[in-house]
Amino acid sequence: MTQEKNDAARVDSGDGGALLEGGSSGEGSSSGDSLAGGEPAGRKHDPNDGPTLDTLKAGQCAIIKAVRGHGELRRHLLDMGLTPGIGVRVRKVAPMGDPIQIELRGYELTLRLDDARFALIEPVESLPKTPVPVEPLPRASVHPGIGEVSATGDDYIRNLGKPLPKGAPITFALAGNQNCGKTTLFNQLTGANQHVGNFPGVTVDKKEGQLRRHPEATVVDLPGVYSLSPYSNEEVVTRDFLIKEKPTAIINIVDATNIERNLYLTLQLMELNIPMVLALNMMDELSANGGSVRINELEAALGIPVVPISAVKNQGIDELVDHAMHVAMNREVPGYIDFCPAGEKSGDPLGEVHRCVHAFMHLIDPYAKAAGLPVRFAATKMVEGDPLIERELGVPEREREALTGFIEALERQGGLDREAALANMRFSFIERLCARTIVRPHESREHVRSVAADRILTGRFTAIPCFILIMGFVFLMTFSWLGAWLSDWLQTGIDFVIGAIGDALTAAEVSPIVSSLVTDGICGGVGSVLGFLPVIVTLFLFLSILEDSGYMARVAFVMDKPLRRLGLSGRSFVPMLMGFGCSVPAIMASRTLSSERDRKMTILLVPFMSCSAKLPIYGLLTSVFFPPEMRGVVVLALYLLGMAVGVLYALALKRFKFTGEPVPFVMELPNYRLPSAKSVLRLVWDKAKGFIQKAFTVVFLATLVIWFLQTFDAGLGLAASADESLLALIGGAIAPVFAPLGFGDWRASTALLTGFMAKESVVSTLTVLVGGGVAALQEVFTPFTAFVFLVFTLLYTPCVAAIATVKKETNGRTAAKLVVSQCVVAWVVAFCIRAVGLAFGLV
Repeated sequence: MTQEKNDAARVDSGDGGALLEGGSSGEGSSSGDSLAGGEPAGRKHDPNDGPTLDTLKAGQCAIIKAVRGHGELRRHLLDMGLTPGIGVRVRKVAPMGDPIQIELRGYELTLRLDDARFALIEPVESLPKTPVPVEPLPRASVHPGIGEVSATGDDYIRNLGKPLPKGAPITFALAGNQNCGKTTLFNQLTGANQHVGNFPGVTVDKKEGQLRRHPEATVVDLPGVYSLSPYSNEEVVTRDFLIKEKPTAIINIVDATNIERNLYLTLQLMELNIPMVLALNMMDELSANGGSVRINELEAALGIPVVPISAVKNQGIDELVDHAMHVAMNREVPGYIDFCPAGEKSGDPLGEVHRCVHAFMHLIDPYAKAAGLPVRFAATKMVEGDPLIERELGVPEREREALTGFIEALERQGGLDREAALANMRFSFIERLCARTIVRPHESREHVRSVAADRILTGRFTAIPCFILIMGFVFLMTFSWLGAWLSDWLQTGIDFVIGAIGDALTAAEVSPIVSSLVTDGICGGVGSVLGFLPVIVTLFLFLSILEDSGYMARVAFVMDKPLRRLGLSGRSFVPMLMGFGCSVPAIMASRTLSSERDRKMTILLVPFMSCSAKLPIYGLLTSVFFPPEMRGVVVLALYLLGMAVGVLYALALKRFKFTGEPVPFVMELPNYRLPSAKSVLRLVWDKAKGFIQKAFTVVFLATLVIWFLQTFDAGLGLAASADESLLALIGGAIAPVFAPLGFGDWRASTALLTGFMAKESVVSTLTVLVGGGVAALQEVFTPFTAFVFLVFTLLYTPCVAAIATVKKETNGRTAAKLVVSQCVVAWVVAFCIRAVGLAFGLV
């Protein structure tokens, strides 16, 4: 961090309250029955109010005067640190002019211009260097003993009971911000092989693993969140688990290089009164850049154990486990600390928050106990206007009127609305805490490197060409150079093994039928798929490197504006990009989208991204019908065609089904980092293992079925020829559907039919039916009809596993519509391409 970043301090806004609608906020509420009298409609920006954040250019600075809007978006902006009085600087603008990246509170944040318009600003030449006073902080009380009442009067602690007996089951919730190293720590704690990536949203659901050396302890890796406000699906998953499941203890992982941002969640977790330990991650990076943390002072101020670690280097993990087991076994909840000082005079914003929160705690105490909620947490959420907590508490009307009075007094005397006041309270405490406990580092090498790289990789005129060049290089390496070369070598070895098995069966005078089953059916079908394993490995090797480096997050930043024209958010790019690997995790990754509209729309678009299961089909037909120098070009054209059709389909969805605007694009861009060899190899191994498992399960079974149907006729006697087999009967019934596309041969239609089970089965089916030789395939396809066939396989329905995932994430009706619509789209597009080919004499 630069010194200017460190000194981007707060300034009093003076008239923050005057900028609120009608002199009173109520805006923070997101439910119609909120304590402040309901959610206002909000108003458009009046130029007389002054400039807004979206008007700043790269390098310009301003002070936030107020944040307009209402509901979850406004609360999310405040939770991200965009509060009245804070200084901001625009770091850069996306190549297409939107979104922008701003710098505030020592970290960087991206948001769209449409959302930046909610922030009223006062432009300044430079950010004022007004350091936070290093004043004494209230020392956290000693951890309450078992069965004692905390200083809040909250007897929720009594429910913790006695210290746990040795060997009792323990559940640890691993919670933290996105991209703070949480999944890496989870792997270190459990030895699990969860995927690790350098972009937000890797963990889309909670994952469980057994704590090493402690078989009785389970670690649950929760989705990364910025706060416990119910803004997005992952925040709901995390909050529901912490409140309803009531884990034994929390391991809160905090990025030491971005501690101000991360501690905002920590303060909310402490209010849950669950035993907790803070894991201060990336301490190696902080130290390398001249920074440090006064651990003992930080522990004393927060009242919880603080353990410095480096998850990626496996440093401090054993000490963290010891502390976590201690607080869990002894039921040590966080020491009580009041984040909002009482204040000495009326009108002090922090003092008004203090009075309001404590009045709420007194009034809602019985309702919080009845709902099983910690009273401090419930009170702060009620002050914020959290609709879920309001409904859960069920406060009667008389008490609600009294609470409304406290809210009105808070906003009138403190000069800030309820949501801004709570966010200001937390960030003020964090600033005072960091001023006493953090030795600021100089600008990190990682940040310097990232800024330099982004001048090119996210530059106005260079971002898109760089993306095309990078992806073009990946495809050439996969399909024309490295991957194809390794695949040829492996296929040669597989053919040799199959030939040797056939010779051995012949020498042993095994029945021709059995010999055909083993060599042509099992070995031929499975072997033809396994031959493309190097292609899969090569593709994921490069994609994993790009992901681990932090480049994928930049792609989402660059692509947000064009995706928004399709009705999507830049965050949708990550699930769709994952769709190039496998549709199943890509569809699941859509859970990171905070809007149900965006989530469903993304799910319907993911199957248009060509998954890796189709690579064996591309590899087989391009190797037969196209010269080596053209194979990578043909495959790249297929990928681009899939994206183009997806764009048209998205426009249709936006026009006729999913009206409205996409969710806001608010995220952090991680620093570029050198990819971890362990992480990259782990991902490659996971994909290779999954591919091999599918080859010996789904493809194996499909091969057996295809061989049986090809070998026997309708009377279950040996078919005189393949044309008289059961398979020919079935394939012939559906072949007329594909005749207008140029491949009405029953063998081609049968291969497409088996592709419903798994796309790799298309290759094994063609191999069993045709023989896989060049001459045999040329009897079924010409070079042009082979390309049309590839187009159809690119676009038609995904595999059974993907369809089942769509059903799980949405419903059966949506999954059925997806199957029908993709088959229709595939047929129409393939027909149009064939028609163009006929017009130009390419057939």
